[in-house]
Amino acid sequence: MIISHKYKYIFLKTNKTAGTSIEIALSKFCAPNDIITPISPQDEYTRKSMGGVSPQKCFAPLCSYRFKDFKNRLLRGKRKLQFYNHIDAAKVKRLIGEEVWESYYKFCVERNPWDRVISAYYWRYKQEHRPSILEFLESNKSNVLKRRGRDVYSIDGQVAVDKVCCFENLHEDLEAVRIKVGLPETLSLPKAKSSHRSDKRSYRDILSDQERNIISSRFEQEIRMFGYEF
Repeated sequence: MIISHKYKYIFLKTNKTAGTSIEIALSKFCAPNDIITPISPQDEYTRKSMGGVSPQKCFAPLCSYRFKDFKNRLLRGKRKLQFYNHIDAAKVKRLIGEEVWESYYKFCVERNPWDRVISAYYWRYKQEHRPSILEFLESNKSNVLKRRGRDVYSIDGQVAVDKVCCFENLHEDLEAVRIKVGLPETLSLPKAKSSHRSDKRSYRDILSDQERNIISSRFEQEIRMFGYEF
């Protein structure tokens, strides 16, 4: 997640939608007072190599620490986060205030849910001998796709951002965002986290009818809103 006070935008990060790659690209243009949340050590290395800015202004003040937070900092060197990876719109709005929230340009990315499920499945189960996709869909582990999807960019069930970019049209949509907020260069996206999916077939060739229908029901709102078709 990134909040740029310099360019007055807020990027809310959904999962399995190239969010890390976008963060890396956006951070290159961030100023010292902008908020940038941490990503994985490997992705931080990529960000540094591409001239991006490391995490900053995302940590919680000491006055908000509890005992476990002090313990984590003293024993593990982990600082408590106030802003974090997939923080939702309601929490961001509460932290930065109504005036900033309303005046900044807010955007995120959504993805065809059948394709997104497959991407999430192979990301979670990187090794062979993984459970079936049906078992994944029937487990609590698949619920994260809602919490880190539409729930991220909605408040009280209503879309709360100015633009939802489509993963399937990502470069064109991001270019429109870039022009809108005034970034000086076209965003150059690295392929962060793209090497974990071994099965490169289309979701249409992977999903069974039962799996397809479960996804259709679970993501009915997203499918209807963005006109996705199987």
